[in-house]
Amino acid sequence: MDVGFSQSKYERQAPELKKNKKSKYTKDKKLNANLKKLDSQYRDAVKSAENTDILLQEDAGFLEAEGMEKTFKFRQSEIRDSVDVSTANKNFELKLDQFGPYTLDYSRNGRDLLIGGKKGHIASIDWRSGNLDCELHLNETVNAVKYLHNDQYFAVAQKKYTFIYDKTGVELHRLKQHIEATNLEFLPYHFLLATSGNTGFLKYHDVSTGVLVSELRTKLGPTLSMRQNPWNGVMHLGHGNGTVTLWSPSMPTPLVKIQASRGPIRSLAVNRDGRYMVVAGADKTLKIWDIRNFKELESYYTPTPASSLDISDTGLVSVGWGPHVTIWKDLFKNSRQSAPYMNHLIAGSRIQTTRFVPFEDFLGCGHSNGVQSLIIPGAGEANFDALEVNPFETAKQRQQSEVRSLLNKLSPDMISLDPNVIGTVDKRKPQVRLTAKELSTITHNGEKSQTEKEDDLKLKIRPQVKGKNSALRRHLRKKTQNIVDQRKLRIEANLRKEKEMRKSNYDKEHGIPEKKDVLGPALARFT
Repeated sequence: MDVGFSQSKYERQAPELKKNKKSKYTKDKKLNANLKKLDSQYRDAVKSAENTDILLQEDAGFLEAEGMEKTFKFRQSEIRDSVDVSTANKNFELKLDQFGPYTLDYSRNGRDLLIGGKKGHIASIDWRSGNLDCELHLNETVNAVKYLHNDQYFAVAQKKYTFIYDKTGVELHRLKQHIEATNLEFLPYHFLLATSGNTGFLKYHDVSTGVLVSELRTKLGPTLSMRQNPWNGVMHLGHGNGTVTLWSPSMPTPLVKIQASRGPIRSLAVNRDGRYMVVAGADKTLKIWDIRNFKELESYYTPTPASSLDISDTGLVSVGWGPHVTIWKDLFKNSRQSAPYMNHLIAGSRIQTTRFVPFEDFLGCGHSNGVQSLIIPGAGEANFDALEVNPFETAKQRQQSEVRSLLNKLSPDMISLDPNVIGTVDKRKPQVRLTAKELSTITHNGEKSQTEKEDDLKLKIRPQVKGKNSALRRHLRKKTQNIVDQRKLRIEANLRKEKEMRKSNYDKEHGIPEKKDVLGPALARFT
């Protein structure tokens, strides 16, 4: 779900409501009136959200060069001397050259930082205040780390299994089904932990119930990279043959398969709106894809294959290649960019992971010798929705938001390429929804042929009528014929009644009029 408001979002969500306000959804008048009422309420909510844009006074400030200056030549030391003290204190560097290279992840509200060294070092830090929540030495290979719905729990993909720890470092669960995972992603609105790795399987695990939702076989070998689409929850997987596949937990086959590169996919990222995807291949290419029509927009060249990609809330793209970190601006516009926005060199090291901090103008870089935080002006979202994700939430607010998110948890079956299709009404005509076989049986005048009528009679459900070898007749055959008792009289009366009912049903089906005794039984002899 998007944080903040944007005009393009409104135009995307309600294009049909603006075009046709008097649309007829169904022939049911009551249902049609209710649907129109809901649409009018939704339209009013969209208009009120558009009107509140004037109240958002904060704006993202980017670097502005004067004269012959270039923004990518500005160094971090120069930027740190020009900003305020609180921002300068957030620009730090952790030198950890014994357990690297390091991968990292930020919590949803951007307050906590989770780092994981390849040689088994794990630490959860409140990076703004510098408080250390927990630190672990697992003495085992760590491939990936990921926060769950908040900073209280995090998952670690270790050498064989995937483990879940709490904020104090206590091991809570060992997920035996997730073997040799190298990529971790978490869907906050579905409470699903997605893993992929050397086994070639994509697995979804519901962390709220502890149930393995689905286990999908990609059939494309080990998965090299994986990122989620924040707009619809679809997983994007990069494979060794240069293809990117899109997956949903309810489908055993990929929704879309894209040949994005000529070499293995080293990394990929999807922007917040779910419209564009950036793919870095081993063939030293950086390609921009439009996911709406699956079309390649631009292709850039990197001196060495990129190892990590990430996209900020405002559309900045970070590319880690070798010891360099390059930040690009306006890559999703029609014009081709000739120079990057910013550039940074970490000498004597290799970039492992780059991640933008939510709601902050910072970029976290995990490399071979530790972790470093870079100041990137304009990277964070200036206007956020505190009811959705609050960077300044208290413990009580965090507990309440966790309860609300559990109550509003979405089903895994709702993950699709177009999330707006859920809850809508199919406005097509009934003739369009008929299959080809059904359309072939309908003639121009609306009448069916004789063979079609005979087929309908064969398929017609026949009434359940007892045969002549019923239980009553078998009982009569067993009795002696010259003995008359009350039970025998009652059975014969039931047989006559059954015969009369069968005859009346036959007459009704064939249109035979019913014979009525007008004079009554007392005067019947005079007829």
